[in-house]
Amino acid sequence: MKSSDDGWARHWGVKFKWTPEHLTPQDLKPLIHTYDTVATEAMKRLDEISPSSYTRESSKQDGDAPPTGKKTRRDLYELLEKNAVTDQKIKALWDEINTIPDWVDWAQIERGQKVFYRYAGPALTALTFQSLLGGMGSGRTVETLDRTGGFSVDVVRRRLLETTQHTLNITRDLDSIKPGGDGFRDSVRVRLLHASVRRRIMQMAETDPSYYDVAALGVPINDLDCIGTINTFSATVIFVGLPRQGIFPRAQETTDYLALWRYVAYLMGTPHAWLTTPESALRMTESLLAAEIRPTAASARLAGNIVAGLRGTPPTYASGAFLRAQTHWLVGRELADALAVPRPGPGYFALVAGQCLLFMFASYVNRSVGFLDERNIKLARKALYKMLLHDKSKGALGYTTKFNFKYTPSFDRPSTAGSNLAQPPNSAAPEKLGKVERTALITLLMFATLVGAAAWYLIKAVRWLASCSSLSVV
Repeated sequence: MKSSDDGWARHWGVKFKWTPEHLTPQDLKPLIHTYDTVATEAMKRLDEISPSSYTRESSKQDGDAPPTGKKTRRDLYELLEKNAVTDQKIKALWDEINTIPDWVDWAQIERGQKVFYRYAGPALTALTFQSLLGGMGSGRTVETLDRTGGFSVDVVRRRLLETTQHTLNITRDLDSIKPGGDGFRDSVRVRLLHASVRRRIMQMAETDPSYYDVAALGVPINDLDCIGTINTFSATVIFVGLPRQGIFPRAQETTDYLALWRYVAYLMGTPHAWLTTPESALRMTESLLAAEIRPTAASARLAGNIVAGLRGTPPTYASGAFLRAQTHWLVGRELADALAVPRPGPGYFALVAGQCLLFMFASYVNRSVGFLDERNIKLARKALYKMLLHDKSKGALGYTTKFNFKYTPSFDRPSTAGSNLAQPPNSAAPEKLGKVERTALITLLMFATLVGAAAWYLIKAVRWLASCSSLSVV
């Protein structure tokens, strides 16, 4: 990581022009001490009105599925709605989320939703490796994640699928993100969940200051943390994750997708002015890269948990080596090394290249033909819901999460991990290729065949032209 005297900056393998509009670490630091006070005050009142408690009734009543399968929890959105009329602090949050900002253009929001499904494969890949796993490079933010236990190796896949539910509901259709829709409700529930985690850790820090250093780390889930989170789902995907897979969205697609996530940031109580234009969003992405990515031992542990938790699981059944190759490809070798993700052999990078070729072909062909584009978006929406959320028999989430406070911070609960979880289970034996790797291999072989055939015909054509030239001279 370094900056040069000619105005160019290089951080974690990304080179960009540093401008006076970029935010330095000193500019960003005050944001670690500010946070969403509206939701915090509302959550405090909700806890007083209906204290969090578990019952012995079936978990199916609230649609959530906590690890034990026998606990029910509050639906914080419904509780918020029910008490918005009678309590001023709860009403303040309710009125805020139901007030549509002047800058919201519903037609643009709908176009932004379609962008996600137009590039669904590479977008989900970017979210998994560039955003989630690469995001573990923010050592300061990881201190909060580590205390919840939500990224332990045995629960990380479920946690990822729950987050995917939020993303799919946000992008499902226009009604879903409007007030009362599933994406809208999920966003508000996540906002209240953040307020709960924040309150819990702050209370524990008051009891034992050594548990969490507020002065150094900032308030848990502070404004900068939330900006970073929204950034990983929006600008990072557009400016880093997709291009590293050979996908370059069009200018209008970029603007529309960022507009969608600006509205989501608004719903979640996150500062969002930086998403106003693609230029300001790119500057924030670069500023965060320079200021926030500081991997720690905890960063490496959680990154290892993600690789271990996803290895050999549906729907891709990817091997650990392929997951590690994707990590190096998406986040870059420098950051992957800092996260202690071992570098696999060149064959696995070739498979990642094959996957990128498949994504590029599908994305560019579909977006160039109107009826194919609409058909692809419709099919992608249906397939992703079934594959990732509904069909539990094939490894999907299998329930609708209400984003309750399942991963509760405690004094003896960091995210558990064994040693070298990013390593293959037996480094002496090659890992079996998963479904996604076999598809990538087929794509790579087809591409090589096409290139070879094209080269053969080109050589034949050159020889034929040469023979024609010699005949004309005679």
